[in-house]
Amino acid sequence: MSPTDAAWIVLILPLIGAVVLGLGFRVWPGRVAGLIGTASVGLAFVFSLVSLFSLLGRHGEGERQIASSLYDYATVAGVDVKMEILVDPLSLIMLLVVTGVSTLIHLYSIAYMKGDAGYTRFFAYLNFFVFSMLVLVLAGNFVLLIVGWGFVGAASYMLISFWFRRGTATTAGIKAFVINVVGDIGMMLGVILLLRHTGTVDLLETFAIAEPTFGPESGNTGALTAGLLLIMIGAFAKSAQLPLHTWLPDAMEGPTPVSSLIHAATMVTAGVYLIARLHPLMELSATAQLVGMIIGALTLLVAGTIALVQTDLKRVIAYSTMSQIGYMIMGVSASVYVAGMFHLVTHAFFKALLFMAAGSLISAMAGEQSMDKMRGFKKAMPFTYGAFIIGGLALAGVPPFSGFFSKDEILAGVADQGGWYWLLWAVGYIGAFLTAVYTWRMIFRAFWGTPVPEAKELEEGHLHHAAEHRNPATGEIEDTAVGFPGPEHHIAERAKPMKIAMGLLAVLATVGGLLGIPHVLMPLEHFLEPVFHHDAPQHVAGGGVTILGLVLGTVVGLGGIFVAYRLWAVPPAPKDEAARQRVAGNVAFEATTVSAGYQARFAGVHRFFLNKWYFDELIDLLIVRPVRTIGRVARDGFERVVISGTLVGGTAGTVRGASALVRRMQSGYLRSYAAVTLVGAAAILIYVLVQS
Repeated sequence: MSPTDAAWIVLILPLIGAVVLGLGFRVWPGRVAGLIGTASVGLAFVFSLVSLFSLLGRHGEGERQIASSLYDYATVAGVDVKMEILVDPLSLIMLLVVTGVSTLIHLYSIAYMKGDAGYTRFFAYLNFFVFSMLVLVLAGNFVLLIVGWGFVGAASYMLISFWFRRGTATTAGIKAFVINVVGDIGMMLGVILLLRHTGTVDLLETFAIAEPTFGPESGNTGALTAGLLLIMIGAFAKSAQLPLHTWLPDAMEGPTPVSSLIHAATMVTAGVYLIARLHPLMELSATAQLVGMIIGALTLLVAGTIALVQTDLKRVIAYSTMSQIGYMIMGVSASVYVAGMFHLVTHAFFKALLFMAAGSLISAMAGEQSMDKMRGFKKAMPFTYGAFIIGGLALAGVPPFSGFFSKDEILAGVADQGGWYWLLWAVGYIGAFLTAVYTWRMIFRAFWGTPVPEAKELEEGHLHHAAEHRNPATGEIEDTAVGFPGPEHHIAERAKPMKIAMGLLAVLATVGGLLGIPHVLMPLEHFLEPVFHHDAPQHVAGGGVTILGLVLGTVVGLGGIFVAYRLWAVPPAPKDEAARQRVAGNVAFEATTVSAGYQARFAGVHRFFLNKWYFDELIDLLIVRPVRTIGRVARDGFERVVISGTLVGGTAGTVRGASALVRRMQSGYLRSYAAVTLVGAAAILIYVLVQS
């Protein structure tokens, strides 16, 4: 089987799953819907492997970049648009990550979503989301890329708003959709601008003529830069980069498997993939590269500071996603393509693991996500705790876990270019330190200390909370059939599908770094060589820079963990016996009081970070309010006065006046009609005589 034949099968399998589940949602009982959805994506992963091995068997020049077209989709103004996919090492990496991690998320969801009223609908949405992402990464031309891009935005809206009866979920879904549409518009305008100069939408054809069309001698460099910057707006929106990032934390309103799917291997990595895919164009625009590097560096720093003060467990992990994507965007924009894609792969492993572990913990807390109410689950949930430890070490960049190799490879590749790139390198390690601090703050607060009642009851063998679900907005018990989570709360300690999925991801998060080490397995640099080697000056760090980065990365990661330990794992010593008496038995009094002291000392900074650098307020002030005002003026002024009053009302008045005049002329007397006829005939006769 050829690589493209297998890729077409990969593309169609999740779509079949979505259609089967969507049309038969009333038919499938129990877990059947979950099994169908998981099987369709699992088979897609199998055929992704088939495509991979088939491609590896090709060694000739150009044989590892293959385009396949089913038919001509449309021919407009001389532009031929094909239903075409592109199979090469870059798209195959994305194919394997998307289908592989999505399969584990589907498996996890079989148990996690059991008892939810929308169980079948959930898996139909998941399958459609995976199909949309596969369209995006396999697209062989800009048109199909835009189609997949839009499908991903629509699917994310449906998943984030899955519990549609919850107002916050619906609002979050709309916010994500609107911000992504802003990016979509920028992307479409950028593609149109490029099309004006290339005359083609085919990716390989565009890359082949990039140098003569947009090179320094062409005079079109400005048009290329403008087009790329517009396209990068779409990349920044989809990958939650400044200033189009505000939708990502709110997306936590969706079920935890949705958070894992969107944040780990699919939607938020689309922008990274897009920049890497367009690298022949990016290399011709230093301005576009500079913007990408700066935005990525700023994003990783801003997200790290916000995550330091968040108390919502899933939001902390969400901001860590935003920060890690910043590393990837910075890397691929700085021509460190292999390292950027390497971090995309390893991040998919440990971030999916962290979200799954968070879902297990949140279920034990009956849906409660605040870390202020969590403590002491280390003994009660050893498997979940172990998953958090592995994911936390990988995210913090501690050797030998996967994040250590991929993150430091990006920073080493950036530093190797010298000059002001060392500033990006420094920002990257500051972000790495913040990452270690907020990651282990989360772990220490949730698992160490005096157990809360939920943890104590779980240690005794049963869940603490009652079966019913309470509306988080009103506190009232809700019927599970109206769109709220079901009454069954599942944790990894008891649900085998969750345990299997998390266990596999834990292994990958531990050993995934081997993919980037030369002479071990198959290094990504060698695998991606056909994509980047001939077209781009791929920057790979020298030995000295690499060793410095690895040592510094280890020190920074362990240093951040130590700081978190001192602040949140070591209880403060009471100053006197009376204080010790007050502390005794008080679950709420923990090491958090140490950080509370720093919070009081740096109240202004804490408030600034807690309010997320006021980006939401700034967007509301500069965009939302002015647009709302313009809309109100247009509605009350232009629409009512001009449209309804002058145009609609004036036209209606003219017609009414004319019809009244005609009615008066219809007297019913024969002599009147004869007189009118005579006058008309005389007028015509006079006109003829005058003309002659």
